[in-house]
Amino acid sequence: MGLGTLARSIFGTPNDRKVRSVRPLVEAINAREDQVKALTDQGLKDATAALRERARGGEDLDRLLPETFALVREAAVRALGLRAFDVQLVGGIFLHQGNIAEMKTGEGKTLVATFPATLNALAGKGVHVVTVNDYLARRDAEWMSKVFGMLGLTTGVVVPQQPDDEKRAAYQADITYATNNELGFDYLRDNMKSDISQMFQRGHNYAIVDEVDSILVDEARTPLIISGPSQDRSELYVKVDALIPHLPESGYTVDEKTRNVTFTDEGNDLLEEKLREAGLLPETQSLYDPESTTLVHHVNQALRAHKLFQRDKDYIVRDGKVVLIDEFTGRMMIGRRLSDGLHQAIEAKEAVRIEPENVTLASVTFQNYFRLYSKLAGMTGTALTEADEFREIYNLGVVEIPTNRPVARKDEHDAVYRTAREKYEAIVKAIREAHEKGQPILVGTTSIEKSEMLSNLLKKEGIPHNVLNAREHAREAQIVAEAGQPGAVTIATNMAGRGTDIQLGGNVEMKVLEALAQDPEAHPDEVRARIEAEHAADKQRVKDAGGLYVLATERHESRRIDNQLRGRSGRQGDPGRSSFFLSLEDDLMRIFGSERLDNVLGKLGMKEGEAIVHPWVNKSLERAQAKVEGRNFDIRKQLLKFDDVMNDQRKVIFAQRREIMEAQDVNEIVADMRHQVIDDLMDDFMPPRSYPEQWQTEALYESVKLKLGQDLPVMAWAAEEGVDQDAIRDRLIEATDKFMADKEAAFGPDTMRNIEKQILLQTIDGKWREHLLRLEHLRSVVGFRGYAQRDPLNEYKTESFQLFEKLLDGLREEVTQKLAALRPMTPEESQAMMQNLLQQRRAQVVQGQPLAEGQGAPAPQAAAPQAPAPQSAAPVARMAAPALVTVGGALAEAEPVPGAPREGFDEQDPTTWGNPGRNDPCPCGSGKKFKHCHGAF
Repeated sequence: MGLGTLARSIFGTPNDRKVRSVRPLVEAINAREDQVKALTDQGLKDATAALRERARGGEDLDRLLPETFALVREAAVRALGLRAFDVQLVGGIFLHQGNIAEMKTGEGKTLVATFPATLNALAGKGVHVVTVNDYLARRDAEWMSKVFGMLGLTTGVVVPQQPDDEKRAAYQADITYATNNELGFDYLRDNMKSDISQMFQRGHNYAIVDEVDSILVDEARTPLIISGPSQDRSELYVKVDALIPHLPESGYTVDEKTRNVTFTDEGNDLLEEKLREAGLLPETQSLYDPESTTLVHHVNQALRAHKLFQRDKDYIVRDGKVVLIDEFTGRMMIGRRLSDGLHQAIEAKEAVRIEPENVTLASVTFQNYFRLYSKLAGMTGTALTEADEFREIYNLGVVEIPTNRPVARKDEHDAVYRTAREKYEAIVKAIREAHEKGQPILVGTTSIEKSEMLSNLLKKEGIPHNVLNAREHAREAQIVAEAGQPGAVTIATNMAGRGTDIQLGGNVEMKVLEALAQDPEAHPDEVRARIEAEHAADKQRVKDAGGLYVLATERHESRRIDNQLRGRSGRQGDPGRSSFFLSLEDDLMRIFGSERLDNVLGKLGMKEGEAIVHPWVNKSLERAQAKVEGRNFDIRKQLLKFDDVMNDQRKVIFAQRREIMEAQDVNEIVADMRHQVIDDLMDDFMPPRSYPEQWQTEALYESVKLKLGQDLPVMAWAAEEGVDQDAIRDRLIEATDKFMADKEAAFGPDTMRNIEKQILLQTIDGKWREHLLRLEHLRSVVGFRGYAQRDPLNEYKTESFQLFEKLLDGLREEVTQKLAALRPMTPEESQAMMQNLLQQRRAQVVQGQPLAEGQGAPAPQAAAPQAPAPQSAAPVARMAAPALVTVGGALAEAEPVPGAPREGFDEQDPTTWGNPGRNDPCPCGSGKKFKHCHGAF
């Protein structure tokens, strides 16, 4: 016995010690059980209301935990007939503490979430329970709302295409169930709104993420993007697509490890020739010329579409559209599109309608969205293999919660065959044997194509079965419900059906619903009694046959996905069995060096159809998987470092937008912007300490006319005896202030405030969209700086900071220019505009198109310069290197006394400054007003 093993046998593992540390809390909850049982239903509500008052009075939630958990346990008994086991209480405690609770399939994670959700909802700031799909969000919300209702708490559910009133009410509920996608998109949509009353989310207090590994790891590389269409290039995609099939295999190289494909020199030469023949490349131009950049981009995307993306594995074609498939769950990702023209290249390859490319309006990664929450927790059956990533990226610990009953599943060693044909023959034989003895079997595959190929093999053998993949998405719940019946054979892509338990003998509730649907006249109680009796017999037959048999047809790149599949069997102490059937032709084996293993198998003199089964094979495979996991983590970590740069800027923009929307009067902000534009003009054309003969008075005159909208006698002022720059600056400020005051008198103060706010928001949105596009372009080329021995990340940070400063400069100028160009409409113009709007509405109704969000009549009586329809935006603060500083300290916690220093105040660190007023002295100690120093636009 090694020293480490000896120590663990005496002291237990670190995980064991963590679990033991909360036993006193569990005992305190149990001690209150009899007392809580004696309460009436109204007594439960009253007790919860008392806890709510204490929480809102500032009492620490940890002190309220035992009482709250005892109330929730009793509520679940009364509402659902379920009494939480002690291990479920342990899971709930660790979730409340901001950890990931790793709980095996069937251990009741849905119920576990109600405990910390209730406790954290007491403070009145909302709790989000996050699920992987809409079905689970609806199911869990409906099911657990009965528990929350017993305690007097409200439950909401957020789903796509939900009416605004319903969605707003769902976010106002104490506990809100929603998918990760919908939460992320609502966050982006909220920050494109032009009025605070239109926003849905009310902050990010506490989130419990179900299937946390799927959401925070598997989907972390894919940002959520809200986009709008750009110009149509479908003809170019079709022409380029037609060239790729002419390439010989020597014209390109595919690297399956990095999932990359590149042209060889031979391929480039052939491509240039074909592009010239197609009229896409001028005779005098090469693919290496700067003018060819766009064409090269399209050609590369077409090559990727043909050589890296496979139909029925990476996507399916449905109703004339290319629909992406989630590589981890096998589910369709409806509405998701690949960026950079790759989706259009696939559409051209499949000869379906090519949708226009999109420009990004707003985006966020799941990594950065979920890091917005003050406290985050998660649940899953498999997280330990990614524990380092959860700790490093999200500051989440992983705690393995013991099962309520010992796991009785038998996990067999992998069986490795020489060829895929031998492997599938062995799989069909194993399925037949299990089916004939009445053992239900779940067969895991890695793609739709392979699940359907295996389905065809079973059809030839006459073995009845169900296939659960993206094509059968709508029948998912029904197929999973039937998967535990005696002799049932279910083929699933990866983790399709995740989140719903496979119950031995089948699902009683689903059978009852089906029976009542077939015979509506039958008495529900009689139907249930009959089905429960049948189910008990079926369940015993399945147990006698060995429980659910999970048979995997391939190893996945990630051990965690394999463990998830295994974990479908052996729930709540049920018997079960799992085994993996592999071949040297599988992707993982082929890519990660199966030659040595092939040589070993050859030397062993293995016969046709024989397999090698040995623990060493398992260990070598796990090492290969660990390498892939490490590489994928490095990719995600690097992506996050780049996204963090933009995320800092996004938080500043979104915080400022919100501040503007909440402000009743933004006149001071736009006046500061106007004065700053004048300062910049003076610095450009009449620099300090310059002589009058060096002044560029004519250029200043033209710029004042263009940017401030006024024809002022700048040259005459400059020619006056003894005049200096300060005097001219004061005259410009005085003249423009009067100019804008006259506009305000013409429009009326209320209308003018509304116009100022809308133009401010609209301009920020436009500038932010342009900025996102520039950052995308910068990101696509900055990697090449590495060849010059320069760190691409540092280069990206520096240049994105400079771009952000340009955004702010451009913002001031554009807002000032738009407001200067504003004038009241004549009655004739107003009437013509209204008629034009009515015609647009009629045309859209005829075409069946609703008006786009944010499109509508402009502010009353205002004729603004041409600009995109107002959506939303936010004035941004100047960034003082190296820290981000926002107007009014929007990134810092709001203080009751504006400008009052708080504990930990540091004049060098703007994040410690609290909420200084715009006219207060700047906390940095410069002696200037805050609005003219770190709070300047």
